[in-house]
Amino acid sequence: MKMNNNHLIIMAGGVGSRFWPMSTPEVPKQFIDVLGVGKSLLQLTVERFSGVIPADHVWVVTSKDYKELVKAQVPGIRDEQVLLEPCRRNTAPCIAYVTCKIKKKYPGANLVFSPADHLVLDTGKFREVITRGLEFTASSNAIVTLGMEPDRPETGYGYIKGEGNRNVAIRKVQAFKEKPELAVAKSYLAEGGYYWNSGIFIWNENTVISEFEQHAPDLAAKFSGLSDVYFTCREQEVIDREFFDCRNISIDYAIMEKSANTYVYPASFGWSDLGTWGSLYTLLDKDREGNAVIGNAVKLVDCKNCVVHTPGERKVVVQGLEGYIVAEHGDTLLVCKKEMEQQIKEWQ
Repeated sequence: MKMNNNHLIIMAGGVGSRFWPMSTPEVPKQFIDVLGVGKSLLQLTVERFSGVIPADHVWVVTSKDYKELVKAQVPGIRDEQVLLEPCRRNTAPCIAYVTCKIKKKYPGANLVFSPADHLVLDTGKFREVITRGLEFTASSNAIVTLGMEPDRPETGYGYIKGEGNRNVAIRKVQAFKEKPELAVAKSYLAEGGYYWNSGIFIWNENTVISEFEQHAPDLAAKFSGLSDVYFTCREQEVIDREFFDCRNISIDYAIMEKSANTYVYPASFGWSDLGTWGSLYTLLDKDREGNAVIGNAVKLVDCKNCVVHTPGERKVVVQGLEGYIVAEHGDTLLVCKKEMEQQIKEWQ
């Protein structure tokens, strides 16, 4: 395998509406220090691939609005490595665009696609999994998606059913499952062989193009046809014009669920998609009363099972709450029950 032709594509265009007020359309969660560790989720994503992907092979696909945020948070990244979408069209057009661009300069590339706003706790194990996945796709036409070993009947994730011998590390996908009801999620855990769909996947450039030509020929034709403008001063102008016509469709629906070449690689390295305050709560350290706190001057009195996110030096005292989210950002304060977190995006 040519290690120097491995590439990382970070998808960083989301708005993180369920993490309001910390995440806003102007500065969404991937650019924020969610964990209070001094690094944004985007920076942590770049960091965890260090040693696996060369720095000059890291590409970030994001909104035009976030170009300067990316440049500020990923020092040394070149303009050509930051691909700017003029509008949101989900993951399939994004992947077709960046693959066709990389193909022009790096034929035969082996590609890892990762969201910018996920969390991985065991980075050593993560790098091992990514390395083995890249070895698998370098010499095959496989699409390898990382399936997270479930430790609870989670209803907020889609699931992947793997087939065949569970002693085989990377196995064919039998089915993709939508986010289930609680009873169904419990049955998945009881049966075994089901994994959370992480949204992190690996395939080589030729496989990407072939799968798009077969299952999404409109996107394949559009972005293959723009080869002459990639890495030129006209690229952004042409993308601004052409991107609006793309279908709004995810890579799961466009390719993954239709392909006969999808594989799942079950793994466990402390993963979360950090989609909600609740998912952050499950990963943070907690006190004896089950409270998770990020903030330098927070005092809790008679509180249980709360998540409090008030970074900075402002003194915060919370009394008598159980099962609540307390989050401050700028001049906005959110106080709501954790069970109501799915409604947060409606209150902004």
